[in-house]
Amino acid sequence: MDGHIVITGATGVIGIELVRKLISRGEKVVVLSRSTGSAREKVPGAAEYLGWDAGMESGEWVSSVDGAKAVIHLAGKPLLDSRWTEEHKRECYDSRIESTKHMVAAIARAKRKPEVFISASAIGYYGSFDQCGDTPDLDESGIEGSDFLARICVDWEKAAQPAWQLGVRLVLLRTGIVLSTKGGMLQKMITPFSLFLGGPVGSGKQCLSWIHIDDEVDSILAVLDDSRYQGAVNAVAPVPAAMSEFAHELGNVMGRPSFFPVPKLAVQLLLGEGADYAVKGQRVVPRALLQNGFVFRYPDLGAALRDLVSGNK
Repeated sequence: MDGHIVITGATGVIGIELVRKLISRGEKVVVLSRSTGSAREKVPGAAEYLGWDAGMESGEWVSSVDGAKAVIHLAGKPLLDSRWTEEHKRECYDSRIESTKHMVAAIARAKRKPEVFISASAIGYYGSFDQCGDTPDLDESGIEGSDFLARICVDWEKAAQPAWQLGVRLVLLRTGIVLSTKGGMLQKMITPFSLFLGGPVGSGKQCLSWIHIDDEVDSILAVLDDSRYQGAVNAVAPVPAAMSEFAHELGNVMGRPSFFPVPKLAVQLLLGEGADYAVKGQRVVPRALLQNGFVFRYPDLGAALRDLVSGNK
């Protein structure tokens, strides 16, 4: 097979929508997944489904990289879906760094290397802050942070860097909070709001650098198609919002109050150490996307939430 697109993380919130879009525009997609049966159900229509997980250094999947148009590597264990134990933190770290190393090794072995390697990262790269005003707008030139999430992102990106040395265009996609009703923060907040118990998480002063799921997918397609994109790319909407503003807008969209804050102590009971990150944020802007003419479908938070909640996206 030639000119196909290899993708990991295809059964996640972003991956499902991305694969659907790629197939709809006629791309040959090869899905790498721990469960090929589940992948066939969640993302039907791919050209091939191959067994893969973060710890696999070899296997049939390795040959799929040869002759590929692109490799899009989105896989990683969800960080805030479980209470933070040392084991959970290690699994989150290894699922990203080790899998990226294995993917780069497969690219190195390929006789016909992919044109582009899009490797997931996150805005956690810049570190976490308590309030929106703690830092200026952070673009792709922002320095790395020093906390656990930053260390994951920094090492994640370092693991991908050798692809560039192999002559493959490398894009490090630093994604913010992806808004979708199918998973993530917004999905978790909808239930308490629907029960008239919604409100901001933590102090409400932390900054959310968010992006609508449709814009997230479109941004991946943009960096896939446009060779001007190289290195770090922030996948976030142009204007970040404080958590209090986010809760207020969601309440307006749902016709519900938004004055029942979720205190940090309650988050700590669920997440342990992870609560420190769940109640912090980053003020990040998408300089690379804007400079290259990317047009956001949903640059406004209120419009984004109305579309998502009404359309169940």
